[in-house]
Amino acid sequence: MLGLIAELDGASGYDLLKVFEISLGTVWQATQSQLYGELARLTEAGLIEVSAEGARRRKEYAITEAGRAELRHWLIDVPPKPNPRDEPLLRIFFLNQIEPDEALDYLNRMADALTERTKELQNLENTVPWEEGGALADNGRLTMEYGKRFLAMRRDWYIWAREQFQARVEAAKAE
Repeated sequence: MLGLIAELDGASGYDLLKVFEISLGTVWQATQSQLYGELARLTEAGLIEVSAEGARRRKEYAITEAGRAELRHWLIDVPPKPNPRDEPLLRIFFLNQIEPDEALDYLNRMADALTERTKELQNLENTVPWEEGGALADNGRLTMEYGKRFLAMRRDWYIWAREQFQARVEAAKAE
């Protein structure tokens, strides 16, 4: 959130949510309530401040010097935390607990869902005026491309896993 506020040089919660969905939605999910809660926390911590107030209690936020220092510290000094939880893979681990047809159906549904999500990202990418956005758009395009490639890899993996599972089921039937 600090990074987006710094990049946008001030923005409302609504503006941040829209930019977040377009630029970071492929690598980090956030709900509206999480975003507004984070804005309150960052304001309380002195890392951002309300820089303008408009109609209907619309607040625009700007990063403070303390916020810039914290953002820099996080970017340079704090190692990224790996994401150890992956619910879809956890489900794969337990596929033997359901009928083989149900397991194959699950693998098909997951591959199909990733195909659809990839199409959605492609459509979103086609609507963003990348050339007008400067560094934020350039970096947003990098994360968008990561999201598309990750989804494609995951989809291809589900297809491969389905083939492996199908072969194992057929081998068990032949025995």
